[in-house]
Order: sequence, then C-alpha cells, then structure tokens
Amino acid sequence: MNPYSEIQTLLGLSQPLPYTPDWSAAPDFIGLIVDHALRAKPEVIVECSSGLTTLVLARCCQLNGQGWVISLENGEEYAEKTRQQLKEFGLEDYAQVLYAPLEKVSLDRDYDWYSLAELAEVSIDMLVIDGPPGFIQKNSRYPALPLLFEKFSKQAIVFLDDAARGDEKELVAQWQAEFSGVEHEYLEFERGCSVLHIEK
Repeated sequence: MNPYSEIQTLLGLSQPLPYTPDWSAAPDFIGLIVDHALRAKPEVIVECSSGLTTLVLARCCQLNGQGWVISLENGEEYAEKTRQQLKEFGLEDYAQVLYAPLEKVSLDRDYDWYSLAELAEVSIDMLVIDGPPGFIQKNSRYPALPLLFEKFSKQAIVFLDDAARGDEKELVAQWQAEFSGVEHEYLEFERGCSVLHIEK
C-alpha cells in the first residue's frame, strides 16, 4: 500500500504521489507540513531540497488560493524532475524550483550550501529543511538559519527533517544559542522532526 495515500486523499489528488523510499520525506513529516500549510496559509514557503514536499506544499497553496513555494535544489537533474512532476500535477503556477548549486560559505567554519543568487527578495513564512544531504559535511544543514534569518517574516516557522540524527540535534542547539526568539519543539517522528518558531 502507498504510505502516502492518506495525504493524497486529504489533498484531493487524483493520481498517486511519486515517492522514493530512501529519499522522500516520511509520511509523518509530510503530514505535519501539509497540516500547517493548510491551517496557517503561509504566503511564502521556502524549501531546502525539492521533491515530494514541493508537490504537496504547492497543492496546499492551490487549495488555499494563495501562497508560493520556492525550492532550492542543488541537483540540476532533480530540479528538472520536480518541475516536470509539478506540471504533471498541474501545480507549476504554485512553485518555483531553483537550481542552486552548493557553494562555499564562511560562517563559524566553511560549509557547502545552496547558492542564493537566484532567490528573490522574499519574506519567508515557512521554511522546510530537508537538505543538503548529511553525508556532504558535518552539520550540513546549519547554514539555513544564519543565511536566511534576515528573510524571515515577523512570525516564521521552520520544519527540520531527520532531526533524530546527532548532527541535527547539535545544529539546533547551536541555532538556539545564536538566535534569540527561537522556540524549539522536538517531535518523535520516524526520522525525528524539529519545529522552530521564530519571533522577530
């Protein structure tokens, strides 16, 4: 049975959601971000990585009659695949997949992180972090907050996938130490999920 069938039904989609067991976010994480997007109706959703999450969040924007998804994707072929899937689902008007190759950024140390050259001036209401992959470097997803914090709206929310991993626990603690007004909630999901409420 398709583990995402309940989400497909909730979103009123006529075709099954395309998923890859090893790479797609788990159903509990998808369910959480869908629930928030339908309830809070965010205007601007930014994603670190693209794929199944892009489709479901774009569908939420379509159902809400407002909102826009911007995905940062470092794999050019994955970016194109997600664009094609958006077209197949008739959701291309609700999401933009930016090819954002990893480039060196200097923070507390050097990291490889998504190029922000193509990201327009936005006010981010919802950030979903599911990349870059953890095997690239230690605390691979740490740069997300330092590099995007100034772009958050006054009350933003961050969903970090794979938060059960040691690196993710470490980088969340680092974020909390470095940024005031960050409230953290950890959810015992299949792969762990950290939810951060940002008050600016």
